[in-house]
Amino acid sequence: MKQIKQDGYYTTGAFAKMANVSLRTIRYYDKMGLLKPSASTQAGYRLYTDRDFVRLQRILTLKYLGFSLEEIRELSVRDTDADYVKQSLKLQRDLIEKRIEGLQLVCETLGQTVGLLEQGASVDWQQILNLIHMVNMERTLVEQYKNGSNLNIRIQLHQEYSVNRQGWFPWIFEQMADISGKRILEVGCGNGELWRWVKDHRPDFLAGARILLSDVSAGMVAEAEKRIGEDAHFSYACFDCMQLPLPDQSQDIVVANHVMFYVKYPEKALAEIRRVLRSGGVFVCSTYGRNHMKEISALVQEFDPQISLSQVKLHEAFGLDGGEEQLRPFFEHIEKRRYVDELRVTDVMPLLDYIMSCHGNQHEYLDVRYERFKSFLREKLSRKGYIKITKDAGMFYCISPVSER
Repeated sequence: MKQIKQDGYYTTGAFAKMANVSLRTIRYYDKMGLLKPSASTQAGYRLYTDRDFVRLQRILTLKYLGFSLEEIRELSVRDTDADYVKQSLKLQRDLIEKRIEGLQLVCETLGQTVGLLEQGASVDWQQILNLIHMVNMERTLVEQYKNGSNLNIRIQLHQEYSVNRQGWFPWIFEQMADISGKRILEVGCGNGELWRWVKDHRPDFLAGARILLSDVSAGMVAEAEKRIGEDAHFSYACFDCMQLPLPDQSQDIVVANHVMFYVKYPEKALAEIRRVLRSGGVFVCSTYGRNHMKEISALVQEFDPQISLSQVKLHEAFGLDGGEEQLRPFFEHIEKRRYVDELRVTDVMPLLDYIMSCHGNQHEYLDVRYERFKSFLREKLSRKGYIKITKDAGMFYCISPVSER
Protein backbone atom coordinates (compact mmCIF):
# COMPACT_ATOMS: atom_id res chain seq x y z
CA MET A 1 0.00 0.00 0.00
CA LYS A 2 1.42 3.34 -1.00
CA GLN A 3 1.77 5.68 1.95
CA ILE A 4 1.55 9.46 1.87
CA LYS A 5 4.74 10.87 3.35
CA GLN A 6 5.75 14.48 2.91
CA ASP A 7 8.96 16.05 4.21
CA GLY A 8 9.66 12.98 6.35
CA TYR A 9 6.22 12.95 8.02
CA TYR A 10 3.10 10.78 7.86
CA THR A 11 -0.40 12.09 8.45
CA THR A 12 -2.34 10.32 11.19
CA GLY A 13 -4.39 8.40 8.66
CA ALA A 14 -1.37 7.21 6.67
CA PHE A 15 0.45 6.33 9.87
CA ALA A 16 -2.47 4.26 11.16
CA LYS A 17 -2.81 2.41 7.83
CA MET A 18 0.92 1.64 7.76
CA ALA A 19 0.70 0.17 11.28
CA ASN A 20 -2.57 -1.63 10.55
CA VAL A 21 -4.31 -0.03 13.53
CA SER A 22 -7.31 2.27 13.79
CA LEU A 23 -7.21 6.06 13.97
CA ARG A 24 -8.92 5.71 17.32
CA THR A 25 -5.98 3.65 18.62
CA ILE A 26 -3.43 6.27 17.53
CA ARG A 27 -5.44 9.05 19.14
CA TYR A 28 -5.89 7.05 22.35
CA TYR A 29 -2.14 6.39 22.65
CA ASP A 30 -1.58 10.11 22.14
CA LYS A 31 -4.08 10.93 24.89
CA MET A 32 -2.43 8.39 27.25
CA GLY A 33 0.99 9.94 26.63
CA LEU A 34 2.30 6.74 25.05
CA LEU A 35 2.87 8.03 21.52
CA LYS A 36 2.94 11.77 20.99
CA PRO A 37 3.25 12.99 17.37
CA SER A 38 6.66 14.32 16.38
CA ALA A 39 5.14 17.44 14.82
CA SER A 40 1.89 19.10 13.83
CA THR A 41 0.73 21.40 11.05
CA GLN A 42 -0.39 24.97 11.56
CA ALA A 43 -3.92 23.67 11.23
CA GLY A 44 -3.32 21.29 14.16
CA TYR A 45 -3.01 18.01 12.25
CA ARG A 46 -0.70 15.47 13.90
CA LEU A 47 2.39 14.26 12.01
CA TYR A 48 4.39 11.10 12.63
CA THR A 49 7.82 9.79 11.57
CA ASP A 50 9.47 6.43 10.96
CA ARG A 51 10.92 6.64 14.47
CA ASP A 52 7.36 6.99 15.80
CA PHE A 53 6.50 3.84 13.86
CA VAL A 54 9.24 1.92 15.72
CA ARG A 55 7.84 3.22 19.01
CA LEU A 56 4.33 2.16 18.04
CA GLN A 57 5.52 -1.35 17.18
CA ARG A 58 7.16 -1.54 20.58
CA ILE A 59 3.91 -0.53 22.30
CA LEU A 60 1.92 -3.11 20.34
CA THR A 61 4.47 -5.85 21.09
CA LEU A 62 4.55 -5.11 24.83
CA LYS A 63 0.75 -5.01 24.91
CA TYR A 64 0.64 -8.38 23.18
CA LEU A 65 3.06 -9.76 25.76
CA GLY A 66 0.81 -8.72 28.64
CA PHE A 67 2.11 -5.32 29.75
CA SER A 68 -0.52 -2.85 30.95
CA LEU A 69 -0.68 0.55 29.28
CA GLU A 70 0.61 2.14 32.49
CA GLU A 71 3.63 -0.17 32.48
CA ILE A 72 4.23 0.58 28.80
CA ARG A 73 4.07 4.30 29.53
CA GLU A 74 6.77 3.94 32.21
CA LEU A 75 8.97 1.92 29.87
CA SER A 76 8.46 4.35 26.99
CA VAL A 77 9.38 7.57 28.75
CA ARG A 78 12.98 7.35 27.56
CA ASP A 79 12.27 6.59 23.91
CA THR A 80 13.89 9.86 22.81
CA ASP A 81 17.32 8.86 24.18
CA ALA A 82 20.09 7.83 21.81
CA ASP A 83 20.32 4.06 21.25
CA TYR A 84 17.07 3.47 23.13
CA VAL A 85 15.31 2.21 20.00
CA LYS A 86 17.99 -0.47 19.67
CA GLN A 87 17.50 -1.47 23.29
CA SER A 88 13.75 -1.52 22.70
CA LEU A 89 14.05 -3.92 19.78
CA LYS A 90 16.34 -6.17 21.83
CA LEU A 91 13.77 -6.21 24.62
CA GLN A 92 11.04 -7.22 22.19
CA ARG A 93 13.22 -9.97 20.78
CA ASP A 94 14.13 -11.34 24.23
CA LEU A 95 10.54 -11.40 25.44
CA ILE A 96 9.30 -13.04 22.25
CA GLU A 97 12.04 -15.68 22.53
CA LYS A 98 10.95 -16.43 26.10
CA ARG A 99 7.34 -16.72 24.99
CA ILE A 100 8.34 -19.09 22.17
CA GLU A 101 10.23 -21.26 24.68
CA GLY A 102 7.18 -21.39 26.91
CA LEU A 103 4.80 -22.24 24.07
CA GLN A 104 7.15 -24.99 22.88
CA LEU A 105 7.00 -26.50 26.37
CA VAL A 106 3.20 -26.24 26.30
CA CYS A 107 3.16 -28.03 22.94
CA GLU A 108 5.40 -30.82 24.24
CA THR A 109 3.27 -31.26 27.36
CA LEU A 110 0.08 -31.43 25.31
CA GLY A 111 1.64 -34.07 23.08
CA GLN A 112 2.74 -36.16 26.07
CA THR A 113 -0.74 -35.91 27.64
CA VAL A 114 -2.47 -36.97 24.42
CA GLY A 115 -0.04 -39.88 24.13
CA LEU A 116 -0.82 -41.06 27.65
CA LEU A 117 -4.57 -40.84 27.02
CA GLU A 118 -4.21 -42.86 23.81
CA GLN A 119 -2.45 -45.56 25.86
CA GLY A 120 -5.33 -45.64 28.32
CA ALA A 121 -3.47 -43.91 31.14
CA SER A 122 -5.27 -41.62 33.56
CA VAL A 123 -4.93 -37.83 33.33
CA ASP A 124 -2.27 -36.19 35.50
CA TRP A 125 -4.28 -33.18 36.66
CA GLN A 126 -1.30 -31.54 38.32
CA GLN A 127 0.45 -31.57 34.96
CA ILE A 128 -2.64 -30.00 33.40
CA LEU A 129 -2.66 -27.27 36.06
CA ASN A 130 1.01 -26.57 35.37
CA LEU A 131 0.15 -26.34 31.69
CA ILE A 132 -2.52 -23.72 32.42
CA HIS A 133 0.06 -21.69 34.32
CA MET A 134 2.39 -21.90 31.34
CA VAL A 135 -0.33 -20.71 28.95
CA ASN A 136 -0.99 -17.71 31.20
CA MET A 137 2.63 -16.64 31.32
CA GLU A 138 2.33 -13.00 30.31
CA ARG A 139 2.52 -11.62 33.86
CA THR A 140 5.60 -13.72 34.55
CA LEU A 141 7.27 -12.23 31.49
CA VAL A 142 6.37 -8.74 32.63
CA GLU A 143 7.69 -9.24 36.17
CA GLN A 144 10.82 -10.98 34.91
CA TYR A 145 11.61 -8.06 32.65
CA LYS A 146 10.90 -5.43 35.29
CA ASN A 147 12.79 -7.17 38.10
CA GLY A 148 15.71 -8.39 36.02
CA SER A 149 16.15 -5.20 34.05
CA ASN A 150 16.05 -2.96 37.12
CA LEU A 151 18.54 -5.13 38.96
CA ASN A 152 20.91 -5.15 35.97
CA ILE A 153 20.75 -1.34 35.79
CA ARG A 154 21.77 -1.00 39.45
CA ILE A 155 24.58 -3.52 39.13
CA GLN A 156 25.95 -1.83 36.01
CA LEU A 157 26.18 1.57 37.71
CA HIS A 158 28.41 0.09 40.41
CA GLN A 159 30.51 -1.92 37.97
CA GLU A 160 31.12 1.10 35.73
CA TYR A 161 31.85 3.85 38.25
CA SER A 162 33.17 2.25 41.44
CA VAL A 163 36.53 3.56 42.64
CA ASN A 164 37.41 0.22 44.26
CA ARG A 165 38.38 -1.80 41.21
CA GLN A 166 38.21 -5.14 43.01
CA GLY A 167 34.46 -5.11 42.53
CA TRP A 168 31.64 -6.10 44.85
CA PHE A 169 31.13 -9.67 43.67
CA PRO A 170 34.83 -10.62 43.79
CA TRP A 171 34.90 -9.21 47.33
CA ILE A 172 31.83 -11.19 48.42
CA PHE A 173 33.37 -14.34 46.93
CA GLU A 174 36.61 -13.66 48.77
CA GLN A 175 34.73 -13.68 52.08
CA MET A 176 33.54 -17.23 51.50
CA ALA A 177 37.14 -18.52 51.20
CA ASP A 178 37.38 -22.02 49.69
CA ILE A 179 34.04 -23.24 48.32
CA SER A 180 35.31 -26.35 46.54
CA GLY A 181 33.40 -29.46 47.59
CA LYS A 182 30.90 -27.38 49.60
CA ARG A 183 27.12 -27.40 49.60
CA ILE A 184 26.05 -23.81 49.11
CA LEU A 185 22.66 -22.11 49.13
CA GLU A 186 22.07 -18.57 47.95
CA VAL A 187 18.74 -17.06 49.00
CA GLY A 188 17.51 -14.15 46.90
CA CYS A 189 19.96 -14.96 44.11
CA GLY A 190 18.62 -12.21 41.83
CA ASN A 191 20.10 -12.50 38.36
CA GLY A 192 22.94 -14.78 39.50
CA GLU A 193 25.66 -12.22 38.83
CA LEU A 194 27.79 -13.40 41.78
CA TRP A 195 28.05 -16.92 40.44
CA ARG A 196 28.44 -15.88 36.85
CA TRP A 197 31.53 -13.98 37.99
CA VAL A 198 32.80 -17.04 39.87
CA LYS A 199 32.23 -19.27 36.86
CA ASP A 200 34.04 -16.84 34.53
CA HIS A 201 36.96 -15.92 36.81
CA ARG A 202 37.38 -18.64 39.48
CA PRO A 203 36.06 -21.85 37.87
CA ASP A 204 38.69 -23.96 39.68
CA PHE A 205 36.98 -23.17 43.00
CA LEU A 206 33.79 -24.83 41.79
CA ALA A 207 35.34 -28.32 41.88
CA GLY A 208 32.94 -30.60 43.74
CA ALA A 209 30.71 -27.71 44.83
CA ARG A 210 26.91 -28.04 44.76
CA ILE A 211 25.30 -24.63 44.57
CA LEU A 212 21.56 -24.06 44.83
CA LEU A 213 20.39 -20.65 43.65
CA SER A 214 16.97 -19.65 44.96
CA ASP A 215 14.71 -16.63 44.85
CA VAL A 216 11.09 -15.88 45.68
CA SER A 217 10.73 -14.54 42.11
CA ALA A 218 10.49 -17.19 39.39
CA GLY A 219 11.56 -14.53 36.90
CA MET A 220 14.78 -13.90 38.80
CA VAL A 221 15.55 -17.62 39.00
CA ALA A 222 15.03 -17.92 35.25
CA GLU A 223 17.31 -14.93 34.66
CA ALA A 224 20.04 -16.44 36.85
CA GLU A 225 19.84 -19.77 35.05
CA LYS A 226 20.05 -18.03 31.68
CA ARG A 227 23.07 -15.92 32.69
CA ILE A 228 25.05 -18.77 34.23
CA GLY A 229 24.23 -21.28 31.53
CA GLU A 230 24.35 -25.04 31.69
CA ASP A 231 26.65 -26.15 34.49
CA ALA A 232 26.45 -29.28 36.65
CA HIS A 233 27.58 -27.37 39.74
CA PHE A 234 24.37 -25.31 39.83
CA SER A 235 20.73 -26.04 40.46
CA TYR A 236 17.83 -23.59 40.71
CA ALA A 237 14.61 -23.32 42.70
CA CYS A 238 11.89 -20.80 43.51
CA PHE A 239 11.00 -20.55 47.20
CA ASP A 240 10.76 -18.12 50.11
CA CYS A 241 13.74 -17.91 52.45
CA MET A 242 11.32 -17.84 55.41
CA GLN A 243 10.42 -21.46 54.61
CA LEU A 244 13.35 -23.37 53.13
CA PRO A 245 12.41 -26.80 51.69
CA LEU A 246 15.77 -28.28 52.70
CA PRO A 247 16.87 -30.80 55.37
CA ASP A 248 18.41 -29.73 58.67
CA GLN A 249 22.19 -29.12 58.58
CA SER A 250 22.33 -29.76 54.84
CA GLN A 251 24.37 -26.70 53.78
CA ASP A 252 27.96 -25.65 54.39
CA ILE A 253 27.48 -22.03 53.30
CA VAL A 254 24.41 -19.82 52.92
CA VAL A 255 24.66 -16.51 51.06
CA ALA A 256 22.17 -13.63 51.33
CA ASN A 257 23.45 -10.77 49.17
CA HIS A 258 21.39 -7.62 49.85
CA VAL A 259 18.32 -9.68 50.70
CA MET A 260 17.49 -9.55 54.42
CA PHE A 261 16.12 -6.01 54.35
CA TYR A 262 13.45 -7.14 51.88
CA VAL A 263 12.26 -10.05 54.04
CA LYS A 264 8.97 -9.42 55.85
CA TYR A 265 10.00 -11.35 58.97
CA PRO A 266 13.83 -11.48 59.08
CA GLU A 267 13.86 -13.56 62.26
CA LYS A 268 11.96 -16.35 60.48
CA ALA A 269 14.44 -16.36 57.61
CA LEU A 270 17.41 -16.33 60.00
CA ALA A 271 15.98 -19.25 61.97
CA GLU A 272 15.55 -21.21 58.75
CA ILE A 273 19.05 -20.37 57.56
CA ARG A 274 20.52 -21.52 60.86
CA ARG A 275 18.46 -24.71 60.68
CA VAL A 276 19.81 -25.74 57.27
CA LEU A 277 23.42 -24.81 58.08
CA ARG A 278 25.65 -27.54 59.43
CA SER A 279 27.39 -27.02 62.76
CA GLY A 280 30.16 -24.53 62.13
CA GLY A 281 28.65 -23.56 58.78
CA VAL A 282 29.06 -20.05 57.37
CA PHE A 283 26.39 -17.44 56.69
CA VAL A 284 27.51 -14.56 54.44
CA CYS A 285 25.00 -11.76 54.74
CA SER A 286 25.57 -8.42 52.96
CA THR A 287 23.66 -5.21 53.51
CA TYR A 288 23.86 -1.40 53.51
CA GLY A 289 24.57 1.29 56.05
CA ARG A 290 22.57 4.47 56.60
CA ASN A 291 24.77 6.59 54.29
CA HIS A 292 24.61 4.32 51.25
CA MET A 293 23.95 6.28 48.02
CA LYS A 294 22.80 9.27 50.07
CA GLU A 295 23.76 11.76 47.33
CA ILE A 296 21.27 10.23 44.91
CA SER A 297 18.40 10.73 47.34
CA ALA A 298 19.62 14.28 47.95
CA LEU A 299 19.61 15.01 44.21
CA VAL A 300 16.03 13.88 43.61
CA GLN A 301 14.86 15.65 46.78
CA GLU A 302 16.51 18.86 45.60
CA PHE A 303 14.71 18.56 42.28
CA ASP A 304 11.38 17.74 43.93
CA PRO A 305 10.99 17.14 47.69
CA GLN A 306 7.97 14.92 47.02
CA ILE A 307 10.12 12.22 45.42
CA SER A 308 11.11 9.19 47.49
CA LEU A 309 13.22 6.49 45.84
CA SER A 310 12.20 3.88 48.39
CA GLN A 311 9.06 3.37 50.42
CA VAL A 312 11.15 2.07 53.33
CA LYS A 313 14.65 2.78 54.58
CA LEU A 314 16.35 -0.52 53.91
CA HIS A 315 19.15 0.00 56.43
CA GLU A 316 16.54 0.34 59.18
CA ALA A 317 14.94 -3.00 58.28
CA PHE A 318 18.30 -4.81 58.32
CA GLY A 319 21.50 -2.81 58.01
CA LEU A 320 25.15 -2.62 58.94
CA ASP A 321 24.32 -0.52 61.98
CA GLY A 322 21.69 -2.76 63.58
CA GLY A 323 22.05 -6.11 61.82
CA GLU A 324 24.38 -7.66 64.39
CA GLU A 325 21.72 -7.42 67.07
CA GLN A 326 19.24 -9.22 64.81
CA LEU A 327 21.79 -11.95 64.01
CA ARG A 328 22.98 -12.58 67.57
CA PRO A 329 20.17 -14.98 68.65
CA PHE A 330 21.03 -17.31 65.78
CA PHE A 331 24.81 -17.31 65.32
CA GLU A 332 27.77 -17.88 67.60
CA HIS A 333 30.35 -15.76 65.80
CA ILE A 334 29.43 -12.53 63.99
CA GLU A 335 31.99 -10.30 62.31
CA LYS A 336 31.14 -7.09 60.49
CA ARG A 337 33.23 -6.40 57.38
CA ARG A 338 32.96 -3.18 55.36
CA TYR A 339 33.60 -2.75 51.66
CA VAL A 340 35.47 0.52 51.14
CA ASP A 341 34.30 2.22 47.97
CA GLU A 342 32.54 5.17 46.35
CA LEU A 343 31.11 5.99 42.92
CA ARG A 344 32.30 8.77 40.62
CA VAL A 345 29.66 8.97 37.94
CA THR A 346 30.75 10.82 34.78
CA ASP A 347 27.69 10.23 32.58
CA VAL A 348 24.11 11.31 33.22
CA MET A 349 22.30 8.40 31.59
CA PRO A 350 23.46 5.53 33.86
CA LEU A 351 22.61 7.67 36.90
CA LEU A 352 19.24 8.56 35.44
CA ASP A 353 18.51 4.92 34.61
CA TYR A 354 19.44 3.97 38.17
CA ILE A 355 17.03 6.53 39.63
CA MET A 356 14.20 5.43 37.35
CA SER A 357 14.79 1.77 38.32
CA CYS A 358 14.22 2.37 42.04
CA HIS A 359 11.17 1.17 43.96
CA GLY A 360 9.79 4.55 45.01
CA ASN A 361 7.37 7.10 43.57
CA GLN A 362 9.81 8.72 41.13
CA HIS A 363 7.79 7.82 38.04
CA GLU A 364 4.86 9.79 39.35
CA TYR A 365 6.93 13.00 39.40
CA LEU A 366 9.67 12.44 36.81
CA ASP A 367 7.97 10.79 33.83
CA VAL A 368 6.32 14.05 32.76
CA ARG A 369 9.49 16.07 33.50
CA TYR A 370 12.03 13.57 32.26
CA GLU A 371 14.01 15.90 29.98
CA ARG A 372 14.00 18.67 32.58
CA PHE A 373 15.35 16.29 35.24
CA LYS A 374 18.02 15.06 32.83
CA SER A 375 19.14 18.66 32.31
CA PHE A 376 19.20 19.16 36.07
CA LEU A 377 21.54 16.18 36.50
CA ARG A 378 23.70 17.35 33.59
CA GLU A 379 24.19 20.72 35.25
CA LYS A 380 25.19 19.04 38.54
CA LEU A 381 27.67 16.80 36.77
CA SER A 382 29.26 19.66 34.81
CA ARG A 383 30.48 21.38 37.97
CA LYS A 384 33.23 18.83 38.69
CA GLY A 385 32.96 16.55 35.70
CA TYR A 386 31.53 13.82 37.94
CA ILE A 387 29.06 13.22 40.74
CA LYS A 388 30.48 11.56 43.84
CA ILE A 389 28.23 8.99 45.51
CA THR A 390 28.93 7.41 48.87
CA LYS A 391 28.86 3.62 49.13
CA ASP A 392 28.16 2.39 52.64
CA ALA A 393 28.00 -1.37 52.20
CA GLY A 394 29.45 -4.48 53.74
CA MET A 395 28.57 -7.84 55.21
CA PHE A 396 28.26 -9.94 58.33
CA TYR A 397 30.36 -13.10 58.42
CA CYS A 398 28.49 -15.49 60.72
CA ILE A 399 29.33 -18.99 61.98
CA SER A 400 26.60 -21.39 63.03
CA PRO A 401 27.00 -22.78 66.59
CA VAL A 402 29.07 -25.96 66.72
CA SER A 403 27.14 -27.32 69.68
CA GLU A 404 24.19 -29.66 69.06
CA ARG A 405 20.98 -27.82 68.33
